[in-house]
Amino acid sequence: MLSVVRDHLGQALFRRVAGPDGPATRARIHETPGPRWFGPDRPIRAVHGDASMFIGGLSALLLQSLHPLAMAAVAGHSGYRGDPWGRLQRTSTFLAVTTYGTARDAQRAVDQVRAIHERIRGTTADGEPYHAADPHLLGWVHAAETDSFLRAHERFGAHPLDADGYDGYVADAARVARALGVTDPPRDRRELAARLAAYRPELRATPEARATARFLLLQPPVPLAVRPLYGGLAANAVALLPRWARRLLRLPRIPLVEDVAIRPTGQALTRTIRWVMRPPTTPGPD
Repeated sequence: MLSVVRDHLGQALFRRVAGPDGPATRARIHETPGPRWFGPDRPIRAVHGDASMFIGGLSALLLQSLHPLAMAAVAGHSGYRGDPWGRLQRTSTFLAVTTYGTARDAQRAVDQVRAIHERIRGTTADGEPYHAADPHLLGWVHAAETDSFLRAHERFGAHPLDADGYDGYVADAARVARALGVTDPPRDRRELAARLAAYRPELRATPEARATARFLLLQPPVPLAVRPLYGGLAANAVALLPRWARRLLRLPRIPLVEDVAIRPTGQALTRTIRWVMRPPTTPGPD
């Protein structure tokens, strides 16, 4: 009975994250023969395949929102409010294809994203022009995402990597970033920290960024029954942010509460997600 419940929950969660075609997409990604960008032993496979990505992804969205040009592009063109699950499914599929898929499929996914970025242009409320294909803007999105995924895996991963492993993860992520058009992406954790620091003068919490934080943290597009669970993930996504990012977004920090309640909740939730997302059990012979 327990395995049936687990399989049901896992399939429901997978459909939410990967979409109705998720099983077919997963089979194509993992079962299509051919060379791949990353071998089975590469750190990117360990990080992107772990349940900690649920927390890291939320944290990445909050951090990325602090660049006014990136936030303007998302607010004006991504449809994240009207179709948040669709955006999540497209993002998760892109990560899966580039991490685990054949080199041919990975390049095709990158080409599709680059074509979309090329069309996204506009002007912020302050009159600043933006272009989603701008390598500098892409560099911020990549650095914020890589740092968030790394932090989440380090804190909540089933098997955290050593220092060399996380340097390897940054190097692996740089392979995808270069394909997307990022110029000279960071190749280890030291370079990643320096890159994030270099972007700091450009960052601020615009009204759009704060509206995004309210949407993600207070008005999530999830059923009421699962909002307490989502709240645990969201609280840990906030706790994962650098202190300066939390100050910009006006998200309070309460160290004792975070250490005693929030972090253990994140650990419990990621263990639960890991459990329900295991491959479905198959009946044994009668």
